Amino acid sequence: MLNLYEKNGLLFWTEEQIKVRRMIEERFVQVMSQALKKQNRAFEMIQVEAPLLTPRHLINDNYTGDNIYMPATLAQDAADETRDIMLFDNIALRPETTMGSYQYARYLLDHHTNTRLPICVWQHGKSFRREQDQPQKHMRLKEFYQLEFQCLYGLTTGNDYQPFVMDNLLKAFIQLVGPCKVEKSDRLPDYSESTTDVVLERTGLELCSISRRKDFTNTLQDPEGRRSVVQAANCLEVAIGTDRVMANFLEIVEN
Repeated sequence: MLNLYEKNGLLFWTEEQIKVRRMIEERFVQVMSQALKKQNRAFEMIQVEAPLLTPRHLINDNYTGDNIYMPATLAQDAADETRDIMLFDNIALRPETTMGSYQYARYLLDHHTNTRLPICVWQHGKSFRREQDQPQKHMRLKEFYQLEFQCLYGLTTGNDYQPFVMDNLLKAFIQLVGPCKVEKSDRLPDYSESTTDVVLERTGLELCSISRRKDFTNTLQDPEGRRSVVQAANCLEVAIGTDRVMANFLEIVEN
């Protein structure tokens, strides 16, 4: 890992690392697709790429100004020629890809695209967080890649997809980076009913989190024109830190 800027949490990636990350993406997309379709053949895998810049109001309130990046610009007051820092259009660099996946899923389900539940909207791209400076081995990066799957299914569905998906993911992680274990997460955001993590045994590094989210909402309109926001579907979220998986995969290969 190259820290050419000499700034904590900002890394350069080589061509080899980029290719390995791409391989990891393809592997986990395959694992998720097979696991979901074995449980329910109706699941449709849908890829999207949302903007990195995201309207602030779409970002969960769990992310505050202490841990997200808000682009700013200098505004000059012609009257007194003073300069003030102004927030740029109230947008932020996304701290996770969930908001874009949710927005796209709402579009698919609401705009007569013939898309029906269950679906899995996924994307692989960069996220940004104001992480505290830590040794590079901890991989607490300020700019990092996430592979996220938002598995959406009906509120009345009786199947609990999480155990089967977790078993298949754990096997894939062990094949790629060696012994891993599943742990209950030490943090439970208010949007999650439960969260479990896949952790690399030899280092304790978290590689993946799986959450039952309860915040996929939609705005509905009744015949009288009134609008209300309701939970529209259950959501099983899988979030994989592909930089961490890639780095540990290459460590094994090189040793």
